[in-house]
Amino acid sequence: MRKFLVFIAVLLFSSVSPALTLDQISGTESAGGLKEALTQGAGKAVELLGAKDGFLGNPKVKIGLPGNLDKAAKMMRKLGMGGTIDELETAMNRAAEAAVPEAKKLLVDSIKSMSVDDAKGILTGGDNAATEYFKRSTSEPLKEKFKPIVQQAMAKVKVADAFDNFAGKAATFGVIKKEDAQLDNYVTGKALDGLYKMIAEEEKAIRSNPIGAAGNLAKKVFGALGK
Repeated sequence: MRKFLVFIAVLLFSSVSPALTLDQISGTESAGGLKEALTQGAGKAVELLGAKDGFLGNPKVKIGLPGNLDKAAKMMRKLGMGGTIDELETAMNRAAEAAVPEAKKLLVDSIKSMSVDDAKGILTGGDNAATEYFKRSTSEPLKEKFKPIVQQAMAKVKVADAFDNFAGKAATFGVIKKEDAQLDNYVTGKALDGLYKMIAEEEKAIRSNPIGAAGNLAKKVFGALGK
């Protein structure tokens, strides 16, 4: 009996939109479905990264020392300076975790202001079209939001001042990029990179599994992309 009920449920589901394509969905529905899915995806990315160890415990986004200083850190550990490196790396990642929650409102506002043309372009674009849209529309204001939070968090760690002095000298010899010589700038940039990376993963997951999308309209729109 249970198998029979499952079979009936599958038939009913498949009969709702037997051969729906994106062209058959209105512009308003396309935009609405996309916004549903992106609101869920962006919110999940922010929630994951903004939690304790959101950066520090995630190898995909963990922030290490910039440029060749990351290699130098390995040698410093061998010389008994591992505690200093750990303190600095923990501080950088904690600063990013503190800053990321500020992104949610800007991301949601960006989604709300999305036009029908923007939505259709994203739906018919590449696998990371939505992520690229977020980068274009939010990267500059997010930098402004993130940086003071990062600065405040890093100011609590005395070793950060020593790093800035050392990194400034290293930059003149091309060991690291000039823009990365200031730790606040470097951590802010890495926090943004991590955020967009996780948003891209959420976007990919939604595109590959429309059934897991936020709402019925999102399922309808993303499901049509595969037809």
